[in-house]
Amino acid sequence: MARGIWTGALSFGLVNIPVEVHTAVRDTRPHFRLLHAKDRSPINYERICQKEGAAVGWDDLVKGYEYEKGRFVVLTKEDFAAAALEKTRRIDILDFVKAEDIDDRFFDKPYYLTPGKGGDVAYGLLREAIRESGRIGIAKFILRDVQHLAAVEVVDEALVLSTLRFADELVDAGTLSLPKRKAVGKKELDMATSLVESLAAEWSPEKYTDDYRENLMRVIKAKMKGKKADLVAEEPPRDATVIDLMERLRQSLDASSGRGRRRGAVSRAPARTPRAETGRSKPASGSRARTSQRRRAS
Repeated sequence: MARGIWTGALSFGLVNIPVEVHTAVRDTRPHFRLLHAKDRSPINYERICQKEGAAVGWDDLVKGYEYEKGRFVVLTKEDFAAAALEKTRRIDILDFVKAEDIDDRFFDKPYYLTPGKGGDVAYGLLREAIRESGRIGIAKFILRDVQHLAAVEVVDEALVLSTLRFADELVDAGTLSLPKRKAVGKKELDMATSLVESLAAEWSPEKYTDDYRENLMRVIKAKMKGKKADLVAEEPPRDATVIDLMERLRQSLDASSGRGRRRGAVSRAPARTPRAETGRSKPASGSRARTSQRRRAS
């Protein structure tokens, strides 16, 4: 098994459970380096002083905070040390909150928590207690000198720790220009809802793939062999012409109904599967319940 990126204890109340943190996502995008077109040699980046136009060595660099355009406050190692928090090896659970109360916008990156040496029994007990309660632990911990807010929840047989954004990191949607609910007409809403229901399907993350990445890798592999790439076929381009919304909805419904008749029945929205049947916590309502499986599968 891969080594954890963090080792310590999951702490709540007077209980400490030894755990390891393992990354739960992987970057599958191809990465590139800039090359000199003439001889295909990699290009290195240099630290150039904007005033002198000369390269600067690492020993001559300091960190500065730009509080006005072109004006900086320089911070020393001592300044960072003074602001730093105690580097504990604990994930401190502060509260257990209802899953449906957490806005999905707060969730960032997921990690797996695995039991450390001698922690299997306590780990399993906490996991089942969280599953039974339908709540999520809210914790703080320090990773790479930075304090993180985090959620601890159950996904199948694992405790999953997801870093959370702090409240002041989210942009208030109230600052945006958005249509009011009363501006939506009943007739238009009924037709739009019918279209949504006609396209309803079971959530299957494997169904949705990154076609651009797949094509790019096919191009790369083909060029390595001196061949022409066999690319994924493009979807028909969407009509950019602005047309009446109701007319477009009618066209979409007609097309969806036709597909439904060919399949033998028009698709309808599937019943929600309780989390208890899939090894997860109790079902939740609201945006958290609607999109938690999407985030967990990422």
